[in-house]
Amino acid sequence: MSLPRLLRASKSSPLPFSRPFTAMSTRSLSRFIVNPTELSTALHNPPRNSKIIPLSAEWYLPNDSRKGRAEFLKLRIPGARFFDLDAVKGDSPYPHMLPDPQTFANAMSELGITREDTLVVYDSPHIGIFSAPRVAWTLKVFGHPRVHLLNNFKLWAAQGLPTESGEVKEWEKTEYAVPQMDYSVVVDFEEMVTHAEMGTKEGVEIIDARPNGRFLGIDPEPRPGLSSGHVPGAVSIPFSELVDPVTKTLKTAAELHTLFLEKGIDASAKTDKILMCGTGVTAVIVDAALELAGIEGKRRIYDGSWTEWAQRVDEKSGLIVKKPQ
Repeated sequence: MSLPRLLRASKSSPLPFSRPFTAMSTRSLSRFIVNPTELSTALHNPPRNSKIIPLSAEWYLPNDSRKGRAEFLKLRIPGARFFDLDAVKGDSPYPHMLPDPQTFANAMSELGITREDTLVVYDSPHIGIFSAPRVAWTLKVFGHPRVHLLNNFKLWAAQGLPTESGEVKEWEKTEYAVPQMDYSVVVDFEEMVTHAEMGTKEGVEIIDARPNGRFLGIDPEPRPGLSSGHVPGAVSIPFSELVDPVTKTLKTAAELHTLFLEKGIDASAKTDKILMCGTGVTAVIVDAALELAGIEGKRRIYDGSWTEWAQRVDEKSGLIVKKPQ
């Protein structure tokens, strides 16, 4: 399958400050990954010419009874909008693949977002870091100029920063221009087959973010009927190893840098990193962690990830490896 086919009135918090966060500007947000204090400071001290919009990317695996939008209505940053990962997607048999540019533009318009807005994407207060990196990456793939990732909403709530709940108003629709897509950061099935059949060539590393039991083919995939295992030559770095077990924030830059080196990842710009997982969501946690750690080399996401691979590759071909890494 080629890449083009693959793509296709709220209740206030009881806390004292409950004004919706539609403040202006980016002066306090100089880095891609920001912490709750940095976001709170930026929202309270707005410069001019650009709104800061918190964007919830809350999403759960299909075997979880919780649903993203329902949880968003229970607790969110004031003034936040909800990006539905399962709705803003391409025409593909695989879950929540990248949308085509028109679908993306339509979704942004419905959310009342313009290209001048600064978007700070955040995740579930229960999980910490999970699906928000995927949405932030999607925004960057379509060239949205100012995108940040909050590290994280769980910590925001724990620190007593403002939250709200209840239904949200409909935002005034905007005319978000249909963007160009950056195809250079996306890997398709055919390229992955080439790497798997010929062996991972020098200068390319494949990193798989799924839990190690699924990578080794010992544990089942969450989607019934899908074989577990891994692509030949891939390295297992479960996304759970990249986050703090208590706060669920990404680990520090130093901790992540050490972890990647211990896993044998080349920190130089000479090696490209192809990142994958179950459906292209948690692979982007690895992408964010590599950036925070200062690991060089071009980073690309295999969008179809294991769900596509296991459905399109015959186990008898030897392209699904179990146990040995």
